[in-house]
Amino acid sequence: MNPSTRTELRRLPQRGSREWRTIIRILDAGFLAHVGFCIDTQPFVIPTLYGRNGDKLYLHGSAASRMLRELEHGIAACVTVTLVDGLVAARSAFHHSMNYRSAVAFGTARKIADPGQKVECLRVISEHLIAGRWTGVREPSKQELDATTVLEFTIQEASAKARMGPPVDDEHDYELPVWAGVIPLEMRAKPPVPDEKLMERVVLPECIRRFAARFSAE
Repeated sequence: MNPSTRTELRRLPQRGSREWRTIIRILDAGFLAHVGFCIDTQPFVIPTLYGRNGDKLYLHGSAASRMLRELEHGIAACVTVTLVDGLVAARSAFHHSMNYRSAVAFGTARKIADPGQKVECLRVISEHLIAGRWTGVREPSKQELDATTVLEFTIQEASAKARMGPPVDDEHDYELPVWAGVIPLEMRAKPPVPDEKLMERVVLPECIRRFAARFSAE
């Protein structure tokens, strides 16, 4: 990937990185992306799930999706993933902030037409969300595949940015009798809720247990 001014970090560049390992750690930790693109000068930003394989992100949805129909033509797009780790309460209103990790990727997408490739891309998305789930469920039928569009988004360049740590106040504000600190935030999973129509004697699969444990409180 050859970086350009698109991924140049102008404000607080010390918080940023173009290192690929840093970027993929953020992409792999998240699963919800916001995809930005423009149609006839009108910008759109759409949330969607994704999966990653190398420098490719896989997106999917209904064949009637406007976002997917537009992106499959190879228009320029931006995919952003943000993980919020905490709210930062400072002694002044101006210095309140947020602890976060984010990745911004620029590139173009192409439509996956081959049925075998589509199934593999859907598997990548499924495994990115819940590792091990794909092997325990029915694979898509031909009718379901026909109703689904799958795109392969190639990351041409990307950057990451993060903030961590306590508030940074003006020196004279440290003498104010105002509470300051960090309110940590994290994604947490509640106990899985079985479907009311679940067949008898169907047990909770290990992949669901692992996912729930991943986001449970320690």
